[in-house]
Amino acid sequence: MLFTSLEFLFLFFPIVFLVNRILPRCCRNYWLAAASLFFYAWGEPSFLWIMLLSITLNYLFARCIASPHCSERGRRTCLILAVCGNLGLLFVFKYANLFTSVLHAGFSSVPRTSIALPIGISFFTFQAMSYVIDVYRGEEVQKNPVSLALYISLFPQLIAGPIVRYGDVARELRERHATKEDLSEGTFRFVRGFNKKMLLANSMAMVADAAFSASTPSVLFSWLGAFAYAFQIFFDFSGYSEMAIGLGRILGFHFPENFDFPYISKTVTEFWRRWHMTLGTWFRDYLYFPLGGSRVSTRRRLAFNLLLVWGATGFWHGADVTFLLWGVFYGVLIFFEKCVSLPQRVQANRGVGYLCRAGTLLAVLIGWVLFRAEGVGEAWRYFLCMLGLGGNVFLGKDVLFEASEFFVFFVFSCICSMPFFAGVAKRIAKESKRRRSALSALSFSVQLLLFFVSVAMVVTETHNPFIYFNF
Repeated sequence: MLFTSLEFLFLFFPIVFLVNRILPRCCRNYWLAAASLFFYAWGEPSFLWIMLLSITLNYLFARCIASPHCSERGRRTCLILAVCGNLGLLFVFKYANLFTSVLHAGFSSVPRTSIALPIGISFFTFQAMSYVIDVYRGEEVQKNPVSLALYISLFPQLIAGPIVRYGDVARELRERHATKEDLSEGTFRFVRGFNKKMLLANSMAMVADAAFSASTPSVLFSWLGAFAYAFQIFFDFSGYSEMAIGLGRILGFHFPENFDFPYISKTVTEFWRRWHMTLGTWFRDYLYFPLGGSRVSTRRRLAFNLLLVWGATGFWHGADVTFLLWGVFYGVLIFFEKCVSLPQRVQANRGVGYLCRAGTLLAVLIGWVLFRAEGVGEAWRYFLCMLGLGGNVFLGKDVLFEASEFFVFFVFSCICSMPFFAGVAKRIAKESKRRRSALSALSFSVQLLLFFVSVAMVVTETHNPFIYFNF
């Protein structure tokens, strides 16, 4: 079930919200857990057992780790088994097909598998695994299995994040109350995220699909398609994250932010502190820091740590060589930046800021082409087209048509990917209370009007997926 589906907008969530408000607080976790499992089972009921298995295993292992009768060796053993169990589930359902294909290429007697990928398995597996690790590190264990089930399966961020730590919502699992401010702010965030997805991401998807599917796009059209995909994936994923955060606020949960205007970054290191922040902090806290992080004695060890972490980050996104290369590409860039202390140099010399922003954006665009391509060969072909080495012309009718057709959407995509409106909001915050209320009402009215347009698009469109549902 998509957030942008009519079933969710006008049936599922209104029922969940109203019943949640009516029920006594002691029953709300049970209601939301049941609703979340129903939400997950809506698209493919056969995958529900994977979710239930993950909840059960992590609940039992965490209880064993937190038991006062368990020795340190026993706690460590339980942690290892929990991590292996979570990664095992992820491997079977996400990577087994790739693994058996590689084996089949070398040994034809090995059969290929064709296992369907459960939606959101990367997200809820990492979330469950972080809970067990945090319990091992001293976080209070959740004794109520229903509350843990709610934490792992909570439907706003179940499918595509943000990845929420147990400590972020532990208090709210015990006791929460959605205030009027939560309801208004949550509704605004959901509506704004919905508009990002429907009006900007979907429009940019049309340009990106046309460019990447063309056999020989012109040079300018190749670049336009790369920019279009950069906007598409940003507004698609950040829009989903905003909807998830908004829904959480409406229900009384406060999820962490996941994006902070990444396309204004001056370095690749900064870009990944602003893009998908919950995934970045997950790998930092649970893999990079345990390996020693940047505080290592040799550059060889630093290179190993970064390449391992970023290779894992790329592979987390998908079982394909392109994702692995995409992750390694960022690992190499960040290693270079650390070796030359680029983040510190940029901070000290503001004059090179615009040049560094342009270089970072170019690197990100190259990464998105690799991320979007269905194979290394297709990525290479597209890169050649961008350089004018693919037998293509510099300027063609394709780019003229797409640029004129979607000019307004490109303009608003540029504006909305920059902190322009955030700056306006800061200025509004300094105004008088009466003026703040008037400007906030105007902002909400504009978003609400756009929301009605977006809903109309939902009614007319048949294909409306989220990119990150595939991961």
